[in-house]
Amino acid sequence: MGRAVVGTRRASAYGREVANTLATELARNGITVVSGLALGIDTVAHQATLDAGGRTLAVLGSGVDQLYPQQNRRLGEAIMRNGGVISEYTLGVRPEARNFPPRNRIISGLSRGVVVVEAGQKSGALITAKFALEQGREVFAVPGSIFHPGSVGCNELIRNGATPLLSVDDMLTSILDELNLTRIQDHAAARKQVPADPLEQALLDQLSQEPSHVDDIVRRSALPPQQITGLLAIMELKGLVRQVGSMRFVRG
Repeated sequence: MGRAVVGTRRASAYGREVANTLATELARNGITVVSGLALGIDTVAHQATLDAGGRTLAVLGSGVDQLYPQQNRRLGEAIMRNGGVISEYTLGVRPEARNFPPRNRIISGLSRGVVVVEAGQKSGALITAKFALEQGREVFAVPGSIFHPGSVGCNELIRNGATPLLSVDDMLTSILDELNLTRIQDHAAARKQVPADPLEQALLDQLSQEPSHVDDIVRRSALPPQQITGLLAIMELKGLVRQVGSMRFVRG
C-alpha cells in the first residue's frame, strides 16, 4: 500500500516545499506516493516522486482516458510509465465536479496513511482525511500559520486528533514509525551487505503472493531443507520474502 500526500489546489510556497520534501523522502525510501493529479499539492507530490525515481499513483475523478486538468496531461502520462493512473469511472467519463469527492475514498483506501499538507476549511483533502479515518488509516497533518486560510483545515485536523508533522526530519520518522515501515531502510542495508545468491532468485521465482509452505518449497527446489531455510532467512532479512505464519512464505 502507498502513502497519500494531498492538499489544496491553491498551494502556498510553504505547502509546495513541504509536499516536495515529503514526497521525495517517501520515494527514496521505496514508498509509493498516492495523490489525485489535481493542481497544487497533488501536482508537486507526483512530480517530486517521479523526480526522485519513485513510484506514484494518481486517482482520477474521470475516465483514465480523460486526464484532468489539462495542464497535468504530460504529468499523467509520465505517471502511467512510473506507477499508474486509476479510476472507478469508465472510459469517456468527463471530469465532473460530483466525481471528485467519491474518488477521495480510493486515494485513502490505497494508502496506509494520509498526509494533508495544506487545506482550507472546505478543501477536498479534508474529505480524503475523513475517508481515511473511516477506513482505519493514520492521518497526518502539517501545521501552518493561524493567519493563512490554507492552513485552517490542517490545524483543525490536528486539534481533532491527527498526528502533527512538526519538522522535515520528524516528518519521515513519524510516518515510518507510526506505519511500522522502519524495516525498509534495514532491508536496503542488508541487500548491500549480503551478496546476491543465484539460488535466491530461483527460490523467488517459485513464490508469489499466495503463501507457500516451506515443505512445498523444498520439494519444488530439490535442495536440502537446511539450505532452503537458511536461504529463506537471509531473503527475509533482505525484504525479498515474508513469512506469513506456520512456515509459509510469500514474496516481500
